[in-house]
Amino acid sequence: MFKKILVANRGEIAVRIMRTCKEMGIETVAVYSESDELALHVLESDQAVAIGPAEPSESYLNIPKIIEAAKETKAEAIHPGYGFLAENPAFAKACEQAGIVFIGPPAKVIEDLGNKTVARQMMQEAGVPVIPGMLEATTDMERIRREADQIGYPILIKAASGGGGKGMRVVQDPAQMEDVCMSAISEAEKAFGDGSIYLEKFLDRPRHVEFQILADSHGNVVHLFERECSIQRRHQKIIEETPSPALTPWLCDEMGEAAVTAAKVSGYVNAGTVEFMLEPSGRFYFLEVNTRLQVEHPITELTTGLDLVRHQLEIASGNPLSFGQDAVMHRGHAIECRIYAEDPAADFFPCPGKITGYQEPTGPGIRIDSGVYNGYEVPMEYDPILSKLIVVAETRELARQKMIRALENYQITGITTTIPFLLEVIKSLPYTKADTSIDFVERYFSKWQPNKDYLDVAAVAYLIAELESSKWPQDTQQKGLPTPWQSLGAWTL
Repeated sequence: MFKKILVANRGEIAVRIMRTCKEMGIETVAVYSESDELALHVLESDQAVAIGPAEPSESYLNIPKIIEAAKETKAEAIHPGYGFLAENPAFAKACEQAGIVFIGPPAKVIEDLGNKTVARQMMQEAGVPVIPGMLEATTDMERIRREADQIGYPILIKAASGGGGKGMRVVQDPAQMEDVCMSAISEAEKAFGDGSIYLEKFLDRPRHVEFQILADSHGNVVHLFERECSIQRRHQKIIEETPSPALTPWLCDEMGEAAVTAAKVSGYVNAGTVEFMLEPSGRFYFLEVNTRLQVEHPITELTTGLDLVRHQLEIASGNPLSFGQDAVMHRGHAIECRIYAEDPAADFFPCPGKITGYQEPTGPGIRIDSGVYNGYEVPMEYDPILSKLIVVAETRELARQKMIRALENYQITGITTTIPFLLEVIKSLPYTKADTSIDFVERYFSKWQPNKDYLDVAAVAYLIAELESSKWPQDTQQKGLPTPWQSLGAWTL
């Protein structure tokens, strides 16, 4: 097993990885940009290396600087977390060339599965159902029109090298095709350096269901059941749960087998996620493979009892899986809400700033993966996720009620967050009835505005926090590492 690893990420995922490493007796190295000098992942690490300015291209996306930091600190392996370089085959290859273990799949696998059309071809040949559409990407408008006519409208345009909804468009009418395609090509070119696109049949109100997989380098592959991720905004998941309310035991087995097949045919190693679109009829189609640890992995951990980061490290160190498919058990129901520094009433506009009050909910079956603390300054340069609130209970309804209580008791002041929006979604009748699909937010919450009572309480809490902070001794507010006065708040014996 490794003695020291470098975590090439920031925020809550870096903190989460480091905590498992500490349990395993592995030293951790953090890398940080100029704006992250006082970030929680830096404080949690055993060693930290500054790698450049706040601009991601100069720091967290700078492969030479990260490799240099690993060599300098004698880290044996690098965990990429999610986002940034996690699905970059060039980074995985650079680690290999430097003699550093990349905690993830081989570079060739990342490259193959990162190209959506290559992945679709691979899955179709293996018998995994794929959405009707093109198997090769192009920018040729004449060919795109012909393919669209054969597939039939409405059409979904997707970037071949894309993800996160970039380069994705829906076309309802042939007359719109050229303008929409050019817009998608332009966005894909800017985001991925590759403007090629392909077409798929647009599915009406499908669910987004994914399967967690673990695969070792000895040919063993297991799935750890499904996660329902249908509640999204701008193609980004915001609420996830497991098990999916839509899956029967038979359908779960069939989709799980398809996920294992997808892993085997691609030569997958380490933790990954096979994603599917599920129609109301029960037909499912391969969507993509995420070649990394997912944001929503905690709900799988809470219902299977497995630490996915621990198994990632075991696999990367060359150990075989310590269990088979029959040993994986699924107990209870778990829900995760992603907490963002965003304003849901303003089209989820990012809201960076200083957190003036921070209090996490507690109680049985409540877990929080957080990357912030009281007094922390949320930077504007990065993804605005603050934390993930996860609950587990015996049934879906009990988990839903637990999540409501947890959200009501999660206090963050000084910045705007998505907590009030998430609370209303979880309380809503459609969510209670599990009437979810990928257009859930647009269908039920497109014109959402916050409850005025909640705003009044938040305003009072903010004023109290400001008043209390003004009473703190001045020498506790100086620049440097956070003091107990800053991270815990004012207090008296």
